[in-house]
Amino acid sequence: MNVLVIDVGTSGIRSAVIGADSSVRTVHYRALLPQTPAPGLVEFDPLTMAQAVSEVANQALSCEGPVSCVGIANQRASSVVWERATGIPVAPGIGWQDLRTVGTCLALQSEGLRLAPNTSATKLAAILDMADPDRDRDLCFGTVDTWVAWTLSDGRCHVTDPTNAGLTGMLTSDGSGWDARILEALRIPERMLPTILDSSGIICEASALPGAPPLAGIAGDQQASLVGQGCTRAGLAKATFGTGGMLDLCTGPKRPSFSMRGESGTFPIIAWRRGTRTFWGVEAVMLAAGMNIEWLRDDLGIIASAEASEEVASGCTSTGDVWYVPALLGLGTPLWDFGARGTFVGITRGTGRAELVRAVLEGVAHRGADLLESAEADTGLKVSSLRVDGGMSANSVFLQALANATQRPIEVSPVLEATTLGAAYLAGLAVGIWADEEEVADGWCPKAVIEPNGLSDRDRWRDARSRALATIPALSELDF
Repeated sequence: MNVLVIDVGTSGIRSAVIGADSSVRTVHYRALLPQTPAPGLVEFDPLTMAQAVSEVANQALSCEGPVSCVGIANQRASSVVWERATGIPVAPGIGWQDLRTVGTCLALQSEGLRLAPNTSATKLAAILDMADPDRDRDLCFGTVDTWVAWTLSDGRCHVTDPTNAGLTGMLTSDGSGWDARILEALRIPERMLPTILDSSGIICEASALPGAPPLAGIAGDQQASLVGQGCTRAGLAKATFGTGGMLDLCTGPKRPSFSMRGESGTFPIIAWRRGTRTFWGVEAVMLAAGMNIEWLRDDLGIIASAEASEEVASGCTSTGDVWYVPALLGLGTPLWDFGARGTFVGITRGTGRAELVRAVLEGVAHRGADLLESAEADTGLKVSSLRVDGGMSANSVFLQALANATQRPIEVSPVLEATTLGAAYLAGLAVGIWADEEEVADGWCPKAVIEPNGLSDRDRWRDARSRALATIPALSELDF
């Protein structure tokens, strides 16, 4: 009763076999970095991605043998368009970070349509304007989950799930289907869109794999991480600290009351759908988390590796009242200011390398507290402890700073990337490996729990954060 998971991230593809006891039996990984042909543009080769998916899937199966089902987790909103008859892409895939359609999004606002450039809708329109301006070709559109399902099914399965459909910008607010207003405005033929199926349920045979196991689970990466950390009851929350940071809070069967963005800057999301039940949540966004560590390593040369940030920061017991606002790409929740920029406050002649590195880690932790406070404010739910995964969850200095900033226990995921576990749970629920969401929640067992051991000055943090705002006023005026 094992589950094969294909987890497609922004920088690589992972396959893993997960056992019924939630153990990770084998992992295979292939790096697959996107290309940046010009500033603001992010592209990838769908055929190379498909080949890598097949390679890592077969490697996992060769190690662990037959599996009961297959699950998919994936970067959300990245977009692929291909010919239905041949399966050949008509253009490079456009990554979720791509900003080529900012102008289109601003123009649509004048028509009363709010779309963000990181969602799929305008990316799809841009590909069609280039490859099919008359909209008369028989083409298929998909986010990465759709493309992977097409690959694993030998082109028999053109599907997505609500967690991914919700990040296309083309789903109705209640999650019931594709939004005709958006399709009409962007001249997108509905025939090219995938069928929206449950996140957990038998979808089709993965006939491209030995034994043709059923494809039974699909979820976008953040929702998969939510499920993977057992947050399947209302009021449970997780935060993923990777290159960026995302906090997701499960609200259960109840949809958040706001349609687009809450007063505290969070977004409603479909957390997953199974059978007749849709589970909802909110998502809070930090535009740069681990990216700040990469900046210290790659651009400033202050640390030799990301892991070294923990050791260097441990060289001092405090920052000496130095504060860092991690706004390298602007601020997200709760203050959506694209013109904010990274800011150090309080540097003196006595400030050293250790203080700067610790300030960066503590700044990311304070942004994590921002996200948690916003999610609680927008939902009215109280989060008693915060579960975390992602690369920064291996850094003990950061985790303690996060516990102190949030004044909550921090529960560390037993696996660094909980997205893989979440996709396994969703697929396994469909074939009976796990009984229901309650069993998933009851099975949560953190690797470690970090309790607060001091107070962080949140008012001093908010003052530093205010100084980072509107550094580039023209960008601060943008809102999506």
